[in-house]
Amino acid sequence: MIAILQKEFNSFFTSTIGYLIIAVFLTISGLFLWVFKGPYNVFDSGFADLTPYFELAPWVLLVLVPAITMRSFAEEKKQGTFELLLTKPLTLLQIVLGKVLGNFLLILVALLPTLLYLFTIFQLKNSTDIIDIGSFTGSFIGLLLLSALYTGIGIFCSALTDNQITAFISTLLGCFIMFFGFDALASLIRTDDFTSIFNLIGIQLHYDRISRGVLDTRDILYFLSVIVAFVWATIVTISKRGPSKKIKLIAGIAIGLVVINTITTSFYKRFDLTYDQRFTLSEATTNLLEDTAGIVTIDVLLKGDFPSEFKRLQAETQQLLEEFSAHTNNLQYAFTNPLEEVDFQTETLQQLQEFGLTPMEVSVQENGKTNIETLVPWAILSYQNKSVKVQLIKNTIGATSEERVNASIQQLEYTFADALTKLLHPKKYKIAVLKGNGQLPDVHVADFIKTLQEYYFVGAFTLDSVSSNPQKTLTELKEFDLIINAKPTEAFTEKEKLVMDQFVMNGGKSIWLTETVSMELDSLFNPSGSALAMIQDLRLGDMFFSYGARINPVLVNDLYSAPIVLAAGEANETQFTPYPWFFSSLTKPTSEHPIVKNIEAVKFEFSNQIDTLANAIDKTILLSSSAKSKLEGIPQVISLDIIRQKPNLSTYTEGPQNLAVLLEGSFKSTYNNRIKPFALDSIREQSEPTAMIIVADGDVIKNSTRKNQPVPLGYDPYMNLQYGNKEFLLNAVNYLLDDSGLMTVRGRKVNVAFLDIEKVVADKTTYQLLNLGLPLLLLASFGFLFSYLRKRKYQR
Repeated sequence: MIAILQKEFNSFFTSTIGYLIIAVFLTISGLFLWVFKGPYNVFDSGFADLTPYFELAPWVLLVLVPAITMRSFAEEKKQGTFELLLTKPLTLLQIVLGKVLGNFLLILVALLPTLLYLFTIFQLKNSTDIIDIGSFTGSFIGLLLLSALYTGIGIFCSALTDNQITAFISTLLGCFIMFFGFDALASLIRTDDFTSIFNLIGIQLHYDRISRGVLDTRDILYFLSVIVAFVWATIVTISKRGPSKKIKLIAGIAIGLVVINTITTSFYKRFDLTYDQRFTLSEATTNLLEDTAGIVTIDVLLKGDFPSEFKRLQAETQQLLEEFSAHTNNLQYAFTNPLEEVDFQTETLQQLQEFGLTPMEVSVQENGKTNIETLVPWAILSYQNKSVKVQLIKNTIGATSEERVNASIQQLEYTFADALTKLLHPKKYKIAVLKGNGQLPDVHVADFIKTLQEYYFVGAFTLDSVSSNPQKTLTELKEFDLIINAKPTEAFTEKEKLVMDQFVMNGGKSIWLTETVSMELDSLFNPSGSALAMIQDLRLGDMFFSYGARINPVLVNDLYSAPIVLAAGEANETQFTPYPWFFSSLTKPTSEHPIVKNIEAVKFEFSNQIDTLANAIDKTILLSSSAKSKLEGIPQVISLDIIRQKPNLSTYTEGPQNLAVLLEGSFKSTYNNRIKPFALDSIREQSEPTAMIIVADGDVIKNSTRKNQPVPLGYDPYMNLQYGNKEFLLNAVNYLLDDSGLMTVRGRKVNVAFLDIEKVVADKTTYQLLNLGLPLLLLASFGFLFSYLRKRKYQR
């Protein structure tokens, strides 16, 4: 067998045609990956990986492999040496394996110079990004398996004929059908059973899964079994059996191949080689998918000719949905372009807006020109008679397209899993919105409450009955799982505090949006343009102190803030002008905690500052002001005139101030070792393990109104900006009530490496020449060394 392998290898490189074939392969690969514009151009992709190479490789190998394997048996038969070969003391298996391994070694020699492409990626990546070597390793393994399978097909086709051209064409056709043909049939038939069978038979499904960096035993078995099948079929072909018997045996091999791979689809193990384990779904997500009883359809509207970063988002979305499909047979998805019909784009855009599927415009640079393209980064999940909209892109304020897409990719699994939860799982938790102490009126919390109602049962709860029947009030409150105290303005009585304290002691979750300073932006719009900020004592200080936090009666003045928009003029001549307003902190979360990771900046208004106290409670700072902050003492007159004054930057030296904190653990009762304001059936001095969030500003939950109708929480209609208030609060509620672990998915980090655009622009030509010329130079050096050693051997 080794002798056959050496013969195949040596005979290929003793002729000029062998070097020419590999040179053409390297040139074509280099041109498509580094020079020609198109879907395979690495520079155009903008990402520091070789995904375009592994997408291009199956096409280029369609030419390379037939050109190498066409001569294996066909040349032997044409020159009359085939019968002589059969007389050698070799079994048919040894002959065929020698041919296969020899030709595969030739293909490996052709592929090795392309490893230079990885060097280029390392040189041109952003300095802070990490190259995913695990993904590349898995992809290269997939490429080697694909090459081996193509080789098996080529050897089989060469054994069928004595004409090299016929062998070349039949190999090319056979490889094309195996890779692309069955997948095309699956997309045409669209019948679940046949689609699954055709996908399993074809190469593309298995290669795509491995080329992502995931080694699946089903895919490995597929490649190995198909290679063995073609080796066996080649042995049958060159054997002395009759034609009819050969056909029967080859048919039996094909049937056995299908049966083996079908049976083993239920028994598999996956190895995710990627750096960030991006193709390993969380346990919470897999449990959710396995609980899917009916068919869930997902229509992804992200399809079309997009900039590279949005193509990456599209690819990542498709890969995630493929992973979802691997865990359930009840999920169907499709990518569509709702704006494909140019003549109806205006009407379509209007309909999309009405359905809440807001399109977005992105700039595309091509041939020195900048064009504006419209895309619809949304998905619609449908189950039975319900549907849920999913926004795929995060519109982060001040972020580049790359940063927006990166943040969106980080949250893809959670985004779709969260939508599936709303579709599949009935509501089971109850939330009480406290009333009776001057909390925000319904119209100012309407938008967030409406959002919560998609997930939970939500109801108003007043503490007024405490004075007459405190035990009944506590019993009724304990039926809820979480309470929201949204900007109270009237002090709480000791009885009311005891009821709330015992709710916490019994394991109830809570969100406190409270302030210790009385100051409203609306109070500035008077003839004087000023108002007095004063201390507001809600008598909650001792409660928060016992739990481990303190809201201080000061105002946070922050240079990084949202603007205030003031109107000037009358009627049609009214103009809205934004001015800096440093009492409106704009917090850009930097924490990796799942509540705030990758959310938009949260807008505060006259926020106070939170201190955390030393006790056994775990404390996590969720939101804080910028480093350029200072604290303003109370009482103080606040005037609109400050918008015209230049801030004294030297005074903003107090650093980040805590504005929202998460407390987790077993809390000590506020009334521990104290006289109780009334008697209860049972008093708990220490709570069950629970959690609460304290936010030092009630305006975080307050939505604006227009014509007495609520505006979406966090939306600024004058600046056309969407702040992250709603997302922050919804994440907070989901985190506190999450018992499936789904919120931890938000904390996962997905590594997306980008090319350094400045390096690409500066050194593009250099690396184009390098990737085109150096592989050819390596091939020439190999040829020179091979010829030298060969001459030296035979001159002895």
